[in-house]
Amino acid sequence: MLRVLIARLGQAALVVVLVVSSCFVIIRLAPGDPFVQQFEGQDVAPEVRERLRAAYGYDRPVPEQFVRFVGSAFRGELGTSTMRNEDVRSVLARTLPNTILLMGTALLIGLSAGVTLGAWQGWRPESRGARVTDRLGLLVLSVPEFVLALLLVLVPALAWGLFPVGGMQSVVPPSGFAAVLDRLHHLVLPASALALILTAVVARHQRAAMRDLRDAVFVRAARARGVPERRIFWRHAVRNALVPVLTLVGVLFPALFGGAVIVEKIFAWPGMGSTMVDAVLSRDYHLVVGGVLVSSVCVVTGTLLADLALLWADPRQRRP
Repeated sequence: MLRVLIARLGQAALVVVLVVSSCFVIIRLAPGDPFVQQFEGQDVAPEVRERLRAAYGYDRPVPEQFVRFVGSAFRGELGTSTMRNEDVRSVLARTLPNTILLMGTALLIGLSAGVTLGAWQGWRPESRGARVTDRLGLLVLSVPEFVLALLLVLVPALAWGLFPVGGMQSVVPPSGFAAVLDRLHHLVLPASALALILTAVVARHQRAAMRDLRDAVFVRAARARGVPERRIFWRHAVRNALVPVLTLVGVLFPALFGGAVIVEKIFAWPGMGSTMVDAVLSRDYHLVVGGVLVSSVCVVTGTLLADLALLWADPRQRRP
């Protein structure tokens, strides 16, 4: 078990290094630089721009910039955002919790609903309800994330007025417990946009796994011993059917992070995803690379936790 954990940690570290290194080079190969974007349309002398480039170290060769970045990162320094004129750590510390709240809520709802729905569909595939919900899940999967998010804005928010159109809190935020309710009220639509797709994906995999296990030998043996059907369903079938779903969760983390970027922009959710989009458009090198570093660490950490859950559910996977 320990050897497997060490091997997974080494793989995770390698992934982070490769992702950050690629981003560091690619963003600098894009046309323009932070100061071309920042002073676009303004009459700024070239000497001023060159002094700014020198102040941020952008006049140095890219390999030298990378070495300096690695040294600063080990000290916990990620540079200064040219777009916000603020330390990158402060920007990420303010926006990352909002993204984690959004993704965590969507992941909790999507996994819970997907596992429950898929298990029921696979256990009773001949029922009309299972067939209808399966078709609805396929319909949700066929709709792009941004279209689904826009539909949630148009219907529940604008047409029905049940939820706020965007943002994370009211213009005049309340205090106390009312502030928590206000935050949850703003969270419903963006989290639902991510959770609906996640539910549909997980349900289809859980459904297929449960159908394979429904007539397995150990399930028939449990029935022959007189074990109640509910206990067979939860203790025998569902746990074994979780193995492919837990494998899927590790793959879903990057997709969930990418979907959060789109959802945050549509719902004006002040998270790291929308901040990263603005940073890319502004060629804010330090903020882009710092954001990629933090997001890649979050993704590999989530994937590692999914791997550990898989090791718990399936001891056969503990071999290195």
